[in-house]
Amino acid sequence: MTTSHSFTPMKNGFGKALAELGEKNKDIVCLGTDITNSVGMNFFKERFPDRFFSIGIAEQNTASVAAGLALSGKIPVFSTYAVFSAMRTADQIRVSICYNNLHVIIGGAHAGVSVGPDGATHQALEDIAVMRALPNMTIFSPCDENQTKLATISAIKQIDGPCYIRYGREPVVNFTEPNDSFIPGKAKILRKGNDLTIIASGSMVWTALEVSKLLETINISTQVINIHTIKPLDNDAIIKSAQKTKRVVTLEEHQIYGGLGSSVAEVLSQFCPVKMKIIGMPDCFGESGKPEELIKKYGLDTKSIYDKIIHFINN
Repeated sequence: MTTSHSFTPMKNGFGKALAELGEKNKDIVCLGTDITNSVGMNFFKERFPDRFFSIGIAEQNTASVAAGLALSGKIPVFSTYAVFSAMRTADQIRVSICYNNLHVIIGGAHAGVSVGPDGATHQALEDIAVMRALPNMTIFSPCDENQTKLATISAIKQIDGPCYIRYGREPVVNFTEPNDSFIPGKAKILRKGNDLTIIASGSMVWTALEVSKLLETINISTQVINIHTIKPLDNDAIIKSAQKTKRVVTLEEHQIYGGLGSSVAEVLSQFCPVKMKIIGMPDCFGESGKPEELIKKYGLDTKSIYDKIIHFINN
């Protein structure tokens, strides 16, 4: 990890990767839904206007157009707010994209409660649950701008079928290395420990590292795992860590049902039953507010998570 960190939005990694790949691969085309700058696709649009198509505020139609382009030999990419790209388009993604196992890259922007003032209707908290139930779908949930760029490159160059890339709205700590390895389905061990395993994805990975530092002050040795690929999941890394620490906590900016925690629980219940706690949105909708206020209200800030883990360990 780098020694100094900047705060940057993940969308920059998504957009920059598309622009760079577009130079080398003329088959890459991007579809916009009237929020091009908000999701980072402006990087591609500005460089390749002849390969950028604005479909308008018609997300379901966008998914159908993407399927048609894929069937025609193109590599289509579309992105909009995750509440639309993952859920409003669920029927088209299931039948047109996943059923045909088409190489379509779907950006799920503005995911999580940290979307803030846009409120509950625009805070995607169920998108992982929807996407991971679909056959053939790969799901990436990178933790910062650098890893989002690597995930986007991987989605285009290493994945054959559909791929959903989840990223938030707010700038986050950009702490991973830009030239780090990114292998789909392989977790990253960020910190080694013996007493507790914290498994996190997306924006909560940095929070997991901060929580692990607090736990270290009271002699709790924590292993932190960055799950950048939620499907397929790195079962081996999860099982090995659970066997060592005997306690597992998952962190995600998603409902506690159907997301990362549920995925990990499915693995552990079958292969390594241990004490486990799932920390995420507590089966409720969000609301309008400043991102940091909402994160704190719903118990996803460093101090709240630390307190929950202490209670979990003591009980």
